[in-house]
Amino acid sequence: MASWCVRAVRQSYSILSSPALIRASPRLLCTATQQKNGHGSEEEAEKPEQSAAETQLEEQLKDMTEKYKRALADTENLRTRSQKMIEDAKLYGIQGFCKDLLEVADILEKATESVPKEEVTSQNPHLKNLYDGLVMTEVQIQKVFAKHGLVKLNPDGQRFDPYEHEALFHAPVEGKEPGTVAVVTKVGYKLHGRTLRPALVGVAKAS
Repeated sequence: MASWCVRAVRQSYSILSSPALIRASPRLLCTATQQKNGHGSEEEAEKPEQSAAETQLEEQLKDMTEKYKRALADTENLRTRSQKMIEDAKLYGIQGFCKDLLEVADILEKATESVPKEEVTSQNPHLKNLYDGLVMTEVQIQKVFAKHGLVKLNPDGQRFDPYEHEALFHAPVEGKEPGTVAVVTKVGYKLHGRTLRPALVGVAKAS
């Protein structure tokens, strides 16, 4: 039994100390090292690819953000313009109707001016009643005009304004400064601050 144990120990030692096993061990170690280094190289190669992908995503996000901001600005501008158009339509939608009524107001004004004031007395009741009715109608129509933002322009003696007045002639007029309105042949009107019809005037000039 003892001799058998001795032989087993010797055989095990001879196997461990064999040249083939000794030569194989460094090869195994080199293979393990190469495999480890290979995994590291793959990880290092993946890092630049990930960085490029992140940069591309950031650029896309920035581009989409800029487009979104521009779309918001365009939408706000469109909303503002639409609101302005709606407000203008409310204010100036009656412009055509007002122009037609101006002719009626002109006729009423001419009718009252053509009546001789010295004949408007109680001794001539028919003419007096007619004149009073014309005056009341003219006053009432001017009140309606003012209610809707329509204001009369009678620039007699004022400085000539090409945005509100239309000059029919220029002539020297005694007692009038050059560049001022000397004669008003037809009154003008403004609707909510916008000239609807310029006043037709004669402008004084230096002699």
